[in-house]
Amino acid sequence: MVENRFSKKVCVVTGGAGEIGVATALRLASEGSDIALIDLKDMKDAIQRITMIGVRCIGYNCNVADYGEVEETVKAIQKDFTTIDMLFNNAGIQGAFSQIHTYPVKDFHQVISINLIGAFHVLRAVSAVMVGQKSGVIVNTASMAGVGGPVNMAAYGASKFALVGLTQTAAKDLAPYNIRVNAISPGYMGPGFMWDRQVDLQAAANSQYYDKDRSVVAKQMVGEIPMRRYGSIDEIPGTVAYLMSEDSSFTTGENIKISGGI
Repeated sequence: MVENRFSKKVCVVTGGAGEIGVATALRLASEGSDIALIDLKDMKDAIQRITMIGVRCIGYNCNVADYGEVEETVKAIQKDFTTIDMLFNNAGIQGAFSQIHTYPVKDFHQVISINLIGAFHVLRAVSAVMVGQKSGVIVNTASMAGVGGPVNMAAYGASKFALVGLTQTAAKDLAPYNIRVNAISPGYMGPGFMWDRQVDLQAAANSQYYDKDRSVVAKQMVGEIPMRRYGSIDEIPGTVAYLMSEDSSFTTGENIKISGGI
């Protein structure tokens, strides 16, 4: 690890109370970055863990699906930190697991409103700040679900496919302003709540692709991965830190995959 690689930098992390958000914020903070966390959930524990490293960290409650809230939050971050050098655009939800002909319409709209529209809201508001600075780095959290269509996950898959496309467009639009934009695409991550939820809901979806026994489903899902293991949350922050660093200064518009061997 390169100490102080992000000294005097400020990074905004959405989904700041979640496992991936906290782990990545801690990694960037350990390399000197001040952190602005955005989430609707309680961020007190995350803030405490980050400030113990010796950097500034402030949490902002914000619904990313509401552009007015996002714009006001970004203004508050500018006021508190002066600059925004990096954005980890990470907020998202899995949504329901159901075949397309029975997929709940309300859930589809909710997932798209957070995973895609919310990501766009944050990307738009923060990139406007970065354009004024003529510098910045953005990493969006997409998914392997946005690379190959996931069964029983219409909303999540659609949102992540679209986010990959949004990343590629943003990378081209923002390149003239010295702003890099990339995406990461984690695969199955475990152990933990997200893994358990996905296994349980795939088992309950009653499709030809997975068994109804959750223990069998877990083996089937791991069997889809070349290295026959799910990814670890701890494998994500280093990749994000690389993309945020000058080591990746010629990497833009890419979709970096993270999973057990994919």
